[in-house]
Amino acid sequence: MLNAIGLDEGQESAYRVLVALGAAEVPDLAHRLTLPVPQTERALRHLERHGLAAQSSTRPGRWVAAPPGVALGALLTQQRHELEQAELAAALLAQEYRAEAAEPAVHDLVEVVTGASAVAHRFHQLQLGAAEEVCALVSGRPQVVTGMENEAEERAAVRGVAYRVVIEREVLALPTGIREASTALARGEQVRVTGEVPTKLVIADRSLAMVPLTARGAEPAALVVHASGLLESLMGLFEAVWREALPLRLGATGAAEESGGVPDTTDLEILTLLLAGMTDASVAKHLELGLRTVQRRVKGLMELSGVTTRLQLGWHAYERGWVAR
Repeated sequence: MLNAIGLDEGQESAYRVLVALGAAEVPDLAHRLTLPVPQTERALRHLERHGLAAQSSTRPGRWVAAPPGVALGALLTQQRHELEQAELAAALLAQEYRAEAAEPAVHDLVEVVTGASAVAHRFHQLQLGAAEEVCALVSGRPQVVTGMENEAEERAAVRGVAYRVVIEREVLALPTGIREASTALARGEQVRVTGEVPTKLVIADRSLAMVPLTARGAEPAALVVHASGLLESLMGLFEAVWREALPLRLGATGAAEESGGVPDTTDLEILTLLLAGMTDASVAKHLELGLRTVQRRVKGLMELSGVTTRLQLGWHAYERGWVAR
């Protein structure tokens, strides 16, 4: 928890134990930390440089913890000041960049990123830099970065960045497809399903996009597109796919519930996955239900709707608002 102020795990543990004891000899502290004495001494020296610990003036070899409220408060104040300076520098650089790029050259509107690690890093960087919205098209084919679950996506969502994601039906058939989709929905992301997306794509704040560049089997590479007519076309492509895709609705599966003429959560999960193009067997597998349970529930939905075919059930579900475009 204190790594943000320059302490590693061992140094933080040493400080926590020292705070709990108030003061301690190096051998005793090393024993409590189950660390060698030299390593414990190095940790204490580091704490001393940060003002978190000091050697006793009356008992040589004894270390005393600095009050956390004072010592940590000073470090946090220093960190805030450094962050403010970094933000100011970033703002000045952005202003200088905008001035220089008022009329960018054509070759400055796109950049090529080559190599798996470089592509993954740029993908994460794009999401971390988003302030308002990230739009993505996700395919079920192998890729350098996962399309629906990564640390950058979670951090962006925590900051309030909105996500609109269209996934191929094939994604739901992957071993972790349903779990990742459920996680994304739980974060408040909007997820839709379609038979096939035209290309993998991610767009941040309608100002920066990333698309794959190489064919299957070649070294991973991607094209990063800055604000331009090409970016507007990519945004238009996403919006067209988004309009035609079916919203995905998932939740916790469980036993049937009396719903008074309205499908329960499990029924809606089954209905959504069937409308996404999955078979009864696939739905049963991914929701961990028996095949007969799925078929029984579908029959129950048809009886509830007063229809005789699954095609009619799909239309009725749309008309009743059970699923939405």
